[in-house]
Amino acid sequence: MLNSNSEELQSSITKFEQMLKTNRVSFFDAQEFEDLIVHYLSFGDISLAKKALQLGLNQHPSNIELMLLQSELFIMDEKFKAAVELLDYVEKISPLNEEVLLQRSAIASKKGDHKKSIELLHLALEITDEPIEIWNLLGMEHLLAENFREALYFFKNCLLEDTEDYPALYNLLYCYEQLKETDEAISVLNDLLEKDPYNEIAWHQLGKIFTSNGNFKEALSAFDFAIISDDSFTGAYIEKGKLLLQNGRINEAIENFELALNFSDTSAFIYQSIGSCHEKLGNDKLALNFYLKAIKVEPNNEKAWIALVSYYIDNERFQKAKYYIQKALKTNGDSIELWKKSGVIHEQLFLKEETVFAYQNAIDLGCSEWEVWLACIDGNIQLQEWEEALELAYSALNLFENKEALEYRIGGCCLQLGRMTEAAFFFENTRDAAVPVVMRFFPEFKKEENRISH
Repeated sequence: MLNSNSEELQSSITKFEQMLKTNRVSFFDAQEFEDLIVHYLSFGDISLAKKALQLGLNQHPSNIELMLLQSELFIMDEKFKAAVELLDYVEKISPLNEEVLLQRSAIASKKGDHKKSIELLHLALEITDEPIEIWNLLGMEHLLAENFREALYFFKNCLLEDTEDYPALYNLLYCYEQLKETDEAISVLNDLLEKDPYNEIAWHQLGKIFTSNGNFKEALSAFDFAIISDDSFTGAYIEKGKLLLQNGRINEAIENFELALNFSDTSAFIYQSIGSCHEKLGNDKLALNFYLKAIKVEPNNEKAWIALVSYYIDNERFQKAKYYIQKALKTNGDSIELWKKSGVIHEQLFLKEETVFAYQNAIDLGCSEWEVWLACIDGNIQLQEWEEALELAYSALNLFENKEALEYRIGGCCLQLGRMTEAAFFFENTRDAAVPVVMRFFPEFKKEENRISH
């Protein structure tokens, strides 16, 4: 297979794409077609990959590699029946073809049959000359099946073969995390560092584990070694900055975040983090400047919007907060946190309908905070939306333990809707505690008091 930057491949690409423009069919050998298809697939250009494959099979209908690429595309399109039929045909021609087993495994995996997928991978392992790819696949299948112990074995094999197989390392550490075996994860990283003392990824991951364990000094040291190993390693500067910020060393945190900016593309997270540092130092103008940079760089970044809006809320500049929360929700309409912020802002501005709308959206998206539900129920009551308040309060009864607070609100709503029997039922056990609150929300309560008691 040709390198994607090779002159031969570039020549084939030019020739193929020129052929498509002129509709004049040119001849390519099977290997050229294979390289073209793999090239287009690697760049996500499925349409051109399919065109190259179709022409390739027209010119070389019995080529096994092209047929296997066809079955691979069938699998990508979830045309499993067509893929299996083609693989059956290829297997008759080439009974010990490793790729056939790998594709059958992929089909089983996509169907959720991880046991079958693993069995097929073990068969492929018996005939392969290069086991590392299959070890990775076996590790992933066990990971998908949540067999973390079994997955460990295969990812370890990958690392023994190649200390720079970072996907295997990340997966290995994930398995240890799920198994809550922190010491074992640290041991693996230390073993790796003994073989490769300047492995910045291993130092970085070691620092993250020490951070999660609360070992500040060890974590800081690990991040420093990651930076010594690669002084342009953005992730190490960011993690070190976060750690310094957590421990109150704010100016040092800013320095590390700024270094991260020097070695990476502009990032909303980094701008937001620098803004948070300046806000803690009381540098409000600088903080605001960095928050605005963050949302400019990544308009869809939820956390950046939350930081900006929170800044205005904390400074009681609610009109500004309202302006930015509206912009934030245009690009992050599925954010529970932003809808909660919207509720707080509109509540402070005494905009009752907007307050209820915001809290209702937060609830619809899955918010399960008592304060939000209560504010939404009370907002509906204040708007005299009795049915909406009642429906929400009934739903809340199944979620929260604050039954009495809900029951007298239900009773009040029933009272307003003329449902006296229900009102009496809910007021029965909460009457003394409920009266002051009910009087606040339901002026008619006093007039109906004697009627309810009877």
